[in-house]
Amino acid sequence: MSPDPLSWWRRASAEALALLVPVDCAGCGTPDTALCDDCRRLLSTPAVLQRRSPSGLRVCAAFSFETHVAAALRELKEGGRTALARPLGAALAACAATQGRDAVFVPVPTSAAAFRRRGYRVPDLLLARAGLPALRGIDAVRRIADQRALGREERAANVALSMRGRTIVAGRRVVIVDDVVTTGATLDEAARALTAAGAEVVAALTVAATPRGNRT
Repeated sequence: MSPDPLSWWRRASAEALALLVPVDCAGCGTPDTALCDDCRRLLSTPAVLQRRSPSGLRVCAAFSFETHVAAALRELKEGGRTALARPLGAALAACAATQGRDAVFVPVPTSAAAFRRRGYRVPDLLLARAGLPALRGIDAVRRIADQRALGREERAANVALSMRGRTIVAGRRVVIVDDVVTTGATLDEAARALTAAGAEVVAALTVAATPRGNRT
């Protein structure tokens, strides 16, 4: 599905305007700079956190979803500041370096509503900027409710059976990619769909992981 002309125009206009009009740092709000030196250094030194999802899937996150990293991700997702995908994608690539050379990276699907609103898919954009071999191997098959207000069990029920793996993943070693992991319910649903389609799911990567017990 291609971006609609209005979404494309909004994104192109925002990027062109950013070149002409001073902006605040996406991480800390320092005026007149898109990304200040301190935030640039922070995003260039990923912590590489290891977690397990509820099903036991190994998850590698580049950062904790806090302060400047959280702000930068929100600006990428909701502020249209797509240039942030480059440093955040580089951090994602640092996690990917631990996954071996024969895996393909499958982004978690973006909802149709989010795609229309933004004009781009965040996990796909991060993979492109990370320079990782990406394969769109999952389709969303039904709408899900907004996850932000839901607890762990509610999130798992909300996303259950919401995805379907594509036949192109059969026989492939797959690493799932998303922007943020909270409880791991979405990653587990993606892993279920891919496994059902014949893939071997070896791990998941995200730019950030919320601190234990916190929600986004």
